[in-house]
Amino acid sequence: MLNFAAYRPVFSLLRGTAFLLAASGLHGLLLPLRGQMEGFSTASLGLMGTAWAGGFVTGCILAPRIVRRAGHVRAFGAFAACGAIVALLTGLLIDEFFWILLRACTGFTMAGAFMIIESWLNERASNENRGTVFGLYMMVTYASIMAGQMIVAAGDVGSASLFMVTGIFFCLSLLPTAVSTAAHPKPLQDVSLDLRGLYANSPVSAGACLLIGIANGAWGTLGAVYGARIGISTAEIALMMSLVVVAGAALQMPVGRLSDKTDRRYVLAGAALACAIVGLLIFIVAPRSAAFVIALTAAYGAFAYTLYSLAVAHANDHAKPEEFVKVSGGLLLLYGFGTMIGPVIGATLMGSMRPESLFLATAFAHFLLVGYTILRIRRRAPVPVEDREAFKTMPAERGATPEAARLDPRTPQQATQ
Repeated sequence: MLNFAAYRPVFSLLRGTAFLLAASGLHGLLLPLRGQMEGFSTASLGLMGTAWAGGFVTGCILAPRIVRRAGHVRAFGAFAACGAIVALLTGLLIDEFFWILLRACTGFTMAGAFMIIESWLNERASNENRGTVFGLYMMVTYASIMAGQMIVAAGDVGSASLFMVTGIFFCLSLLPTAVSTAAHPKPLQDVSLDLRGLYANSPVSAGACLLIGIANGAWGTLGAVYGARIGISTAEIALMMSLVVVAGAALQMPVGRLSDKTDRRYVLAGAALACAIVGLLIFIVAPRSAAFVIALTAAYGAFAYTLYSLAVAHANDHAKPEEFVKVSGGLLLLYGFGTMIGPVIGATLMGSMRPESLFLATAFAHFLLVGYTILRIRRRAPVPVEDREAFKTMPAERGATPEAARLDPRTPQQATQ
């Protein structure tokens, strides 16, 4: 039975996380819908996603230095305030080039804010309750992103009201940490990317995270644009984007448990192949019925959002326990680089062909992943079942930084110190 008194500091932090992720989900869906309404080019809408991802990766690298200089509370307040300012500016200044610049700022501030929240949660977790805290964090991540996206359905995309609501959520996210009397967590550790080491540890995982980032970056940035251009309503677009995330969260554990019992690479290749087939089906059929579109995209998300967790789990099967944080953080940066590339490819195809061409970009990445995984299966023996780490869900969409790896219950206690 859950001891609520023992988890009270964690619940306080999770409230801040919920507002932060709701703001991110709301703003991330609002911008492409408003940009589409304003007649922004497909290329500029794609570059917004690239800018966000670039800012996020940069934030993961530079945020620890800012936090060490200013302290956790002041740094988090600055990041949340910057998020609110950017959200309000995007409502005041409707300009595609200005929005691209502001999206990079949002990505940077979100990375810093997430790293602080995740390090604080890690500090509050013990070996006994780390798994529960990690599970609560996953639940809040998915629920808050969905809630933020669904708010778009209740508002007017053409007015400034939703930008104001986003700003309010950013401000609300800083209150739990601003009034907290708990001791500050230890300084954030610097994040580094060792490409040679990641490839040597697991070639499949290194290549997979880059390709998964390309596919998820294309869909996450341009999925709403696809919905608007095929003529479904704003409420239906919000539902579509939310169900993609929910379906992915729901399928993670069944797929993960299957991968615990067999070679994870077969499961990874199978899920990627399912994504590619669903993507090609959407491109060929070109559905216009909202119900059919939502069903197909939910099927796509169910498989697409299991891939990152499978890739990380496979990498950790080959890594030493003390290397878990380094490997997971490096893979997340590779994923981030992929999300910078994906929107550009997706926007180029959508601009030169029809809206469903977005799924050609995702299918291309997924077919490459299938082929490369099969190639590696032939060259390297699988990890014995008894030597594998247990599968855990990992958020890979607007809600994870290298600090999240320290919170994962698979991480040895000494690696979190």
